[in-house]
Amino acid sequence: MSRSSTPEDFQGRCPTCFFRLEVCLCPRIPRLRPRTKVLILRHHKEAFRSTNTARLAALALEGAEVHPYGAPGQPFDEALVRGEGTWLLFPGEDGLAPAGGVPSRLVVLDGSWGQARRMLQRVPALRALPRLSLPPLWPDKMRMRRPPSPEGLSTLEAIALALGKYEGEPVQAPLLALYELAVQGVLLTRGRLTAGRTGRR
Repeated sequence: MSRSSTPEDFQGRCPTCFFRLEVCLCPRIPRLRPRTKVLILRHHKEAFRSTNTARLAALALEGAEVHPYGAPGQPFDEALVRGEGTWLLFPGEDGLAPAGGVPSRLVVLDGSWGQARRMLQRVPALRALPRLSLPPLWPDKMRMRRPPSPEGLSTLEAIALALGKYEGEPVQAPLLALYELAVQGVLLTRGRLTAGRTGRR
């Protein structure tokens, strides 16, 4: 079992947020109702990783959906990502979303950078969507995983910034605060942070 994998019996872990019981995030997860719906396509290898931040996003956002992708013998239904007002949250200039437009639904690819790129390459319906890209930010932030580039974002951060672009701080700030709590919880259980520095109560 890898360092960030969750035991099948959830021994010592919360079965909802997947964090260790001593740093369970559930009481501190915000409950938000954004106008923009979020559809997360999660690579099947992410499903039981305790550092998967898409899980936290789905717990915080009312109406958010998480669909698995890439499991052997489970073909992907491209109809899931079709629909008027649906945009893809993904870096790059191809299919850039129209200026002044507003999405009614965001599709988010959740996985490693390589996994996300392969999803995009293998699903034509994704490539046909208008694309929302975010500027690079925060190269010096503490992270649960090492990103492929210093300015890389977690899934939760990317969703927070994308929703914040259209719905402002009331949605963005609680999601970014949740990510900070998650990082603190992971670092604390790995012995890289002391309880006195987390601000936890």
